[in-house]
Order: sequence, then C-alpha cells, then structure tokens
Amino acid sequence: MYTLWKDLPVPFYISFYFMEVMNSKDVLLGAKPVVSQRGPYVYREYRQKKNITFHSNDTVSFLGYRSFVFEPDRSNGSESDYIMMPNLLVLGAAVMLENMPFAVKLTFSSALALFRQNAFMNRTVGEIIWGYNEPFTQFLSSLGVTVGPSNEKFGLFSDLNNSHTGLFTVFTGKDNINKTHMVDSWNGLKKVSYWHSEECNMINGTAGELWPPFMTPSSSVELYTPDACRSIKLNYTQSGKFKGIPVYRYTAPKTLFANGTVYPPNEGFCPCRQSGIQNISSCKLNAPIFISQPHFLNADPALLDTVDGLHPNEKDHDLFVDIHPLTGIPMNCSVKIQLNLFIKHVSGIWQTGQIKPVVLPLIWFSESGEVVGEVLRDYYTHLITIPSLLEYLKFCLMGLGGLLLLAAGLVGLRSKGKSFLFWRSSKNSGPKGAIPASRKKATLQWMEMKL
Repeated sequence: MYTLWKDLPVPFYISFYFMEVMNSKDVLLGAKPVVSQRGPYVYREYRQKKNITFHSNDTVSFLGYRSFVFEPDRSNGSESDYIMMPNLLVLGAAVMLENMPFAVKLTFSSALALFRQNAFMNRTVGEIIWGYNEPFTQFLSSLGVTVGPSNEKFGLFSDLNNSHTGLFTVFTGKDNINKTHMVDSWNGLKKVSYWHSEECNMINGTAGELWPPFMTPSSSVELYTPDACRSIKLNYTQSGKFKGIPVYRYTAPKTLFANGTVYPPNEGFCPCRQSGIQNISSCKLNAPIFISQPHFLNADPALLDTVDGLHPNEKDHDLFVDIHPLTGIPMNCSVKIQLNLFIKHVSGIWQTGQIKPVVLPLIWFSESGEVVGEVLRDYYTHLITIPSLLEYLKFCLMGLGGLLLLAAGLVGLRSKGKSFLFWRSSKNSGPKGAIPASRKKATLQWMEMKL
C-alpha cells in the first residue's frame, strides 16, 4: 500500500483545449469575440512523491512532483501549431494598471510599443503552455516588477513542469482510519489567506489522490487544490461499476463557482462578477484571471452572450471522480477547469484599442486518469475475485456444516435403534425367550414408551 501511495501506478494525462480568437482585429474595434476550440493537445503526466517524512502525530509530509511528456498519438495537432491568443502581458497588465495615474499608464504603453507588444499574439502551443523567452518580462524583472512565475520564461503553465504542488502533510490513518489521507496542513498552513472568509480559506479534504476507506453515499468528498488556491467539495451522484469494480461517482455541484448572490457560502471568494466564474487574482499576482467550468458550464448565461463559439454540455465539460468505496481508491477521474482573462479598453494604454469589457476564455484542460492493465487486474483480483471466492466458500462451509449436522443426527438415531433391537433380541433368543401371550401387550406398550 505504501508503494501504491508513493508512486501512483495510474497513468494520468492532461489535455489542453485552446479557445483561439478568430477575429482579433475586430475585437480591438469593439466587436464580440469569436472563439474556436483547438485540441486536444495531450501530455502524459508522471507523479512522484519526494522528501517523505513521517511524524509522531500520525502524519506524513511529502512534496508531490509532476512532469509532462507530449503524446502525439493522443493529440489533435502538434506542439508547433500556432494559436491566436490574448497577450496577458498587455491586456492583463492593462486592467491591473487601470486605476494608476495616467502618466504611469502612458509610460507602460510606450514600453509595450518599444518591445513590440500587441494585444493579441500568435504563438505555438508549446510556447503558450510552457513559456517562451520574453525580453519585455526580463526588462520588467530588472526593474523589480514581477509579472509571472519565478522562472525566466513566460507562459500559462511555465511553473508546472518538473515542479511540486507544495508541502502536503496528511494523516496516515494509523490511529483513526477515518482521517486517512486527510490534509493536516499545506506548506505548514492550516488555512490560506487568499479569500475573505474563514470558511473559504479552510484547507479541507485530501490532496486529491486517495480518500479514507469504508465510504458511504453520505461520506464527504473534498480536496484541496493549490492550482485553484481553494478546497473543492464534490457531491455523490450515483453508484455504478468501473470495469466490474463497484464505485461511487462524485461530481461538482452546480454552485462550485457561483457568486455570493446565488450561493451565499461563496461570498468569501468575491469580489465577484457574473455567477459561474471565480476571481483568483488574489493568488495569481493580482492578474485578472478567472476560473470556471469549460465553456462556462453552469455559469450565468450573460457570459455566453458576450462570446461566440461556446457550447457547454455536462457530458464533455463536467468533472467527476469514481471511487471504490471500500478502499477509497479512485478508479477513474477527470477534473476539468477553464482559465479566463478579463479584458477591456483602458485609457492611456492604446494597445487595448476599443475592446469592450468581456471575460474571455483562454484555455481549458482536463486532468484525467483511470486504473488500467496489470494494476486493474490486481485490483479486480483483490477487490472482486478473492472476496467473491471467500463469500462462496463461506456458503459452501455453511452448507457442509449443515450436512454434517444432519448426518450426525441420522447416525445417532440409527445407533439408538440398533441398541434397542439388540437388547430386544437378546431377551427373545431361542424358544425359552418367547414372550408369553399374557405379557405381549404390556411389553409392546413399554417398548413404545422407550422409543
């Protein structure tokens, strides 16, 4: 079990879908953005736990490292494909500087022009995901201004590859099996400070890989995800089977990214815009980044009215986890999140043109994994075959025990009968042992009573 936990033998994949802007020039003139989905661009995800340290309070700490390798056969395109995307350095920074003095915005706009930065960029898939060398960010860094991840490359996920998700400390379940895999702290914190309520800042659930055993449909399924800077609670929806193994399916509630007006407990995640998108700028260097379900699934319809080309549906865009209830092991899962950028015209920064305020989808990704191959066969053997054989054996033993009891009873009755007949025959052996007629009736009555 330790080896299973340390190096998960499940193949994980992350699939990226880009929302390419098809009318970037018109958007600069105030037109509604038109997007077209490109992808998937699929990467095999390798996970490994390092710096594992066990503690005396029934917890263990570890760093969960991730690395990614492109999978051409699973992808619809190559890493060298070009995508027309909003330039975060221009449009994201513009919104961040909106309330700054006009002179500051004008200076920034001049610097953008000097480094030939435009509102939209045509970059390759590999550059957008994993980053590219950008002289402008290097110039800003020399001035002490941080506009992206700590490394030199600028990209949406440039700090994801060959990195860890923070120091997780989880319970081993040695003293309390119901707390197995539950998070005790993350980076030494019992709660984060990104949000505006104690409930929203709480670190709840597990690290998202395993859950406590002996689950029921009413069991709470939560996970803390550093990528979203928050805990996520899932709802039980149905029981079923994954390749013959019984599972409980958990999905995201429709209120996952609802604003505080629609779902008051989410008020702590505000300031909010329309319901169905969550502002994560407080944990992303104050950039106007919003997360949502893909294609604005379960979001305010007004968001769909401001962008053409979106087609939300639960089958393709809802997230789920299928968990074996007896062990708490997820057999099949797919977590789907969309990144969005709030863009608008900002006076003093001429690169923003006449862009109308809009939450524009950038990219959505599906992080999925399922138990397959030898691991699945091992699981099926231990979780289904062996328990079924033991159950069958139990009934066989019960049946055999019943037969033995019946046989013992019959033998006992037969032995009793033989003893009585032997006694009777010894009393009546030969002519001298004949029972007188006057005593036959009394003797027969006594024999009946004896029986």
